[in-house]
Amino acid sequence: MPSPTQRALALVPDRYRPFLVKHRKLVKFLVVGGTCFLLTMLINYSLKLTVLQTKPVIALTIATVITTIISYVLNRQWSFRAAGKQREAVLFFVVSALAVVVNDLPLAASRYVFDLRQPDVSHFTQEVADFLSGMIIGTLVAMVFRYWAMNRFVFTRLSARTADGRQRQPERV
Repeated sequence: MPSPTQRALALVPDRYRPFLVKHRKLVKFLVVGGTCFLLTMLINYSLKLTVLQTKPVIALTIATVITTIISYVLNRQWSFRAAGKQREAVLFFVVSALAVVVNDLPLAASRYVFDLRQPDVSHFTQEVADFLSGMIIGTLVAMVFRYWAMNRFVFTRLSARTADGRQRQPERV
């Protein structure tokens, strides 16, 4: 029975499959990231529009922390499938904590350095600035940082087994 990844690849036009297979780790990372991005938006706006109306940076931080935990499980089990390292989870959460700060910086700058908040700007302008700085710019910069750091420091070993079941030596990614 084909795996979910193989079933998804079967839906992709033939000319794109080699590229996706060659860069499968990045593609899987982006799928996990896209899923977590949508979940982060949902949680962020749920908090921002209810209990944390006056604290958008805290709302984004909470949303990002929750989805970071989900991201760890998905990346560990699917994107990277690293051979077990005892300190892997600790390193993942250290990198992710730094990435949360990286993600929050553009929103904090937008709100508190450039004063893109009420009463200095309209509510609409504030919300557009929050979305662009926190959800778009912050997420993109944090995503690049996470991918680099996960490859470099966290998931440094490939699975000992290849997809076809042959043994191979763990290698540095």
